[in-house]
Amino acid sequence: MNVQYPSRFSRYRRVLIALTAVLPASLLLAAGVGAYFISPLEIPRILWEKADQAYAVLVSIRFPRVVLAAGVGALLALSGAVLQGLFRNPLADPGLIGVTSGAGLGAAIFIVLLPGSGALQVFALPIMAFVGGLLTTILVWQLASSGGRVQILTLLLAGIALNAAAGALIGLLISQATDEQLRSLTFWTLGGFSGATWTTLLAMVPTSLVALWGLMRLAHPLNALVLGEREAFHLGVQLEPFKRQAVALSALAVGTAVAAAGGVGFIGLVAPHLFRLLAGPDHRYLLVGATLLGASLSVLADLVARTVVAPAELPVGVVTSLLGAPFFIWLLLRYKREVLW
Repeated sequence: MNVQYPSRFSRYRRVLIALTAVLPASLLLAAGVGAYFISPLEIPRILWEKADQAYAVLVSIRFPRVVLAAGVGALLALSGAVLQGLFRNPLADPGLIGVTSGAGLGAAIFIVLLPGSGALQVFALPIMAFVGGLLTTILVWQLASSGGRVQILTLLLAGIALNAAAGALIGLLISQATDEQLRSLTFWTLGGFSGATWTTLLAMVPTSLVALWGLMRLAHPLNALVLGEREAFHLGVQLEPFKRQAVALSALAVGTAVAAAGGVGFIGLVAPHLFRLLAGPDHRYLLVGATLLGASLSVLADLVARTVVAPAELPVGVVTSLLGAPFFIWLLLRYKREVLW
C-alpha cells in the first residue's frame, strides 16, 4: 500500500495562502476597532456610500494608520529574514547593522539641536532619521571592509559597536532635552503610528518599493549561503556584490520604516522565525511569508497599543517588545540546547 505524504511545497503553499487571508482580515479589524467603533463587516458598505462620519474616520485616520503599520511591519520582517540568512544566525535582527540606532540618532539631533522648526519638522525629521540610518550603515560597512572583502563576523561586531555609540549619543542629547523634546524623542525610541497621514505613506513608497523588490530577489543566493560561503561561491553566487546588496537594501528598508514610525522592535526577529516554525526555511517562500506575517503582526500590535489602555495609547514598541522579548529568550534557550546536543 502506498502512503501519500504531503509535500513540503504544499505546506509552504497552505501557510502562504493562510497568511494572505490573515493580512486583509487584520487590516479590517484594526480599521474598525478603536475609540470610535466601526463594525469591520460594515466597512465595505461605508466606503461605497461615502455618506457618514464613519467614512471620514476611516479615510482620514484609520486607513493611513493601518496601512503604515502594515508597511513598516513588512519592511522590518523582510529585512530581518534577509539578515538572518546573511549572518546565518537565527538571532540576527535588523538593528544589528546599526541602521535603527543611527536613524534614532539622526532624529534626536534634529529634535534637540533644531528646536522650534515648526512645519519643517513634518518633512525634515523623517529625512534626518533616514540619513542617520544610512550614514551609520555606510560606516559599519567601511569598518568591516578589508581588501575589498567583508567578513560577516566583523560586520556584526562593527554594528554592535556603533549601536552602543549611537545609544550613548542619544542619551547625551536626552540629558539636554526639554520636556517637549523628550516626548518627541520617546516616539522615536519606542515607535508608533499615531502620526500617520497619506503624505507620510506617499513619501515612503519609492524607497519601500525599491527595498521590497530588491530583497525579494535575494532568495536563491540566501539558499546557497546556507551551505557556507565557499559552497555558495561554487554554486555561482558572487559573494561580495551579494553582501553589498543585502546590507544596502536592508538598510534602505529599515531606514524607511524607522523614518516613518520610529524604533518598532522585534518584528524583524519574530516574523521570520514564526514562518520557519509554520512552514520551513526555504527563502523562496520565507521572504514572502515573513513579509505578510510581519505586516499582520505590526497591525495587530498597533491595535493592542491603542485599545488596551484606552483612551490613552501605548507606544507600539512597548507592545512588540513585551511580546518579542519572551520569544527571543525562548529562541536563545532553544539555540543553546541545539548547540549542546
